[in-house]
Amino acid sequence: MPMSTVSPLFSALAISATLLSASPALAEAVKMTATLEGSQQVPPVETTGKGSAEVTYDTDSKKLDWTVEYSGLGEAPAAGHFHGPAPRGASAGVVIPFEGDIASPIKGSTTLTEEQAADLLAGKYYINIHTPAHKGGELRGQVEKAM
Repeated sequence: MPMSTVSPLFSALAISATLLSASPALAEAVKMTATLEGSQQVPPVETTGKGSAEVTYDTDSKKLDWTVEYSGLGEAPAAGHFHGPAPRGASAGVVIPFEGDIASPIKGSTTLTEEQAADLLAGKYYINIHTPAHKGGELRGQVEKAM
């Protein structure tokens, strides 16, 4: 092939590769879950209650959305929140309280800071459902990336 034919083609490919490598990273919707059980409480509690959470974090907008469902509690919940940063088996303070009605299902959203997002994505957040009989929490579930 003559050099005059290859050179424009090579130039176009080089420009395309440069433009593609300079484009911003695409946003990602990270799906996470939690299984809520009394056995995950610190210390563990005996309960017939159980629950689950579906959590989605948008890396571009930094928006966190959640749906928490539970059943079998001994009484109506008094509060519910995300706690962190803490690994499974350790306790931490409230980071994101559930606002409004906390009857199942609990739905909500908020925008995270960079530090909160890093802790969430590192698996350092957990969800607690508190009842009057179990002020420290009747159900707890570590928030982890969905498989």
